[in-house]
Amino acid sequence: MKIDLNCDLGEDIGNDEAIMPYITSANIACGFHAGDEHTMRETIYLAKRFGVNVGAHPSWKDRENFGRKEINTSPDEVEKLVLEQIQILAAIAKEEGVTLTHVKPHGALYNQAAKNSQLASAIAWAVKTHSVDLILVGLAGSRSLEAGREMGVRVAAEGFPDRGYNADGSLMSRHLPGALIESPEDVAKHAIELVKTGRIDTLCLHGDHPNAAENAKMLREVLEKNGVEVRGLR
Repeated sequence: MKIDLNCDLGEDIGNDEAIMPYITSANIACGFHAGDEHTMRETIYLAKRFGVNVGAHPSWKDRENFGRKEINTSPDEVEKLVLEQIQILAAIAKEEGVTLTHVKPHGALYNQAAKNSQLASAIAWAVKTHSVDLILVGLAGSRSLEAGREMGVRVAAEGFPDRGYNADGSLMSRHLPGALIESPEDVAKHAIELVKTGRIDTLCLHGDHPNAAENAKMLREVLEKNGVEVRGLR
C-alpha cells in the first residue's frame, strides 16, 4: 500500500523545517490567506532540500480570517483567483528550479468546493489551464474530485488524520468539539483507519496544529511500521 503525506506550510507558523523531513508533499500558501514571496521562496527551498513535492495552496483572499471564512462569488472570479495564486507560486518555484506537482485549495474554499459543483469546476478549470500535469487534491468522495475527473484533470483523494468527520464524510466545523484531533497517538490511529478504507491517496496534516511536528514524525513512523509506503504524488 502506498500513500502520500502532505502538509499545509508557508503560513508563518514557524515549524516548517521541523515538519518537512517527514512529509512527501508541501502545500504552500500563496499569499492570499498567509505568506508572501519570502515565505514561499523559503518553503520551496526547504522542500527542495528534503526532496518534498511542491504544490500550490490557494485560498479566498482573506488574511484576516486565515482563509477560513466562507465567501461567495462567481465561478469566473474563482477561476481567476485560483489561477493567479498558482501562477504566483509557479513563477517563484521556477526561479528555484522546482516544478509544481499539485494544487490543494485551502480552508473555506476547499470545504465549499467539496459540496458546490460550480465552485469545484471553476477550481478544476484553473488547475487545467495552468498545466494538465498538475494533480488536484480534494476531499475523498467530494464534488472537487468529481469535477476534476470530468475535466480530465488528475486527482488525488485526501483524508485528514488530525480532523474529525461528519457522518456524510465532510469535515466537522472547527467550532465543534472533536473537530481537532489533538494527540499524535490519536492522529496516527486515525490515519491508519483512513488508509485502510482504500479510498485515500494522500493524508493531510495541518501546519498550524499545536502538535504539527510531533504529528508528522509519529505518523510517518506508524505508517511505515504498518507496511505503508510513504511517497509523493506522481
